[in-house]
Amino acid sequence: MQTITLGAVEITRVVEWHAPMGPAAAVFPGLTPDKWEEHAAWLVPDFWDPEQDAFSVNVQTWVLRSGGMTVLVDTGVGNDKERPHMPAWTHLRTGYLDRLAAAGVRPEDVDVVVNTHLHPDHVGWNTRLVDGEWVPTFPNATYLIPRSDFDHWNPAEDRPRRGTLGDVTVEQICGSMFEDSILPVHRAGHAVLWEGERRRIDSALTLEAAPGHTPGSCVVRLESGTDRALFAGDMMHTPLQFAEPDCDTCLSEDQAGAVRTRRRLLEQAADTGTLVFPGHFPGHGGAEVRREGSAFAISRWAPFDRT
Repeated sequence: MQTITLGAVEITRVVEWHAPMGPAAAVFPGLTPDKWEEHAAWLVPDFWDPEQDAFSVNVQTWVLRSGGMTVLVDTGVGNDKERPHMPAWTHLRTGYLDRLAAAGVRPEDVDVVVNTHLHPDHVGWNTRLVDGEWVPTFPNATYLIPRSDFDHWNPAEDRPRRGTLGDVTVEQICGSMFEDSILPVHRAGHAVLWEGERRRIDSALTLEAAPGHTPGSCVVRLESGTDRALFAGDMMHTPLQFAEPDCDTCLSEDQAGAVRTRRRLLEQAADTGTLVFPGHFPGHGGAEVRREGSAFAISRWAPFDRT
């Protein structure tokens, strides 16, 4: 468990799951092996295993205590979920709720849940299985869900979905995600389907649209006193994308759009001294960056302990 304070906002990182993912060459088709080798001195061991050609991933929640509210940014994979095309995520039994409790957060304490986008590793603990039914895990929370993603993944809409991982589509990876992790929250009246460029959560926290990885991808911007942070969801999957910002994963619905969004947000972060916290970074969890030519470099790691 790790906690830092930025301005008047307390931030705790709660890790649900950690594992190597790969092969990296398949997930990042634009990143050739020499690019990983070039940056191995700081990618190994936290972010890349060269022997397996695997990049390391945390599935984690950012707990933000701000203005008397408890806000969760993304809710991981969840227990008991059926994900046949992702065996590592199928029927998990993790101690996630115990880890939240160790951070001083009971399910009934949560005021707001933010899903930065609707992929199964960001929405899983939206619900839990009780007597054979999926029910909202956080009974007093408002769940802020991007409407564009809600519509995109709603089976009733029959939208084209483009992300792939080898021979498996992202649609297959998502499996029953919409039915087990989104619809129960919506039917219970806890979901707010937000749209537009931004939505204020409180005086320190703002949701901002960041499309590309999915149509409704968003980020949470923290501005409190002189401190700045960006909780960036899947804007990035590896810190190598600081140095190679034009390289995207094969998982994005709109890779060109994801590149534009990443560049825009990293430029803003570099110009304002903003700490960037992507959803999946292990190690220190995030970094402050500076411009370096047409790319970016790490000025300092976030002050969390390494995981």
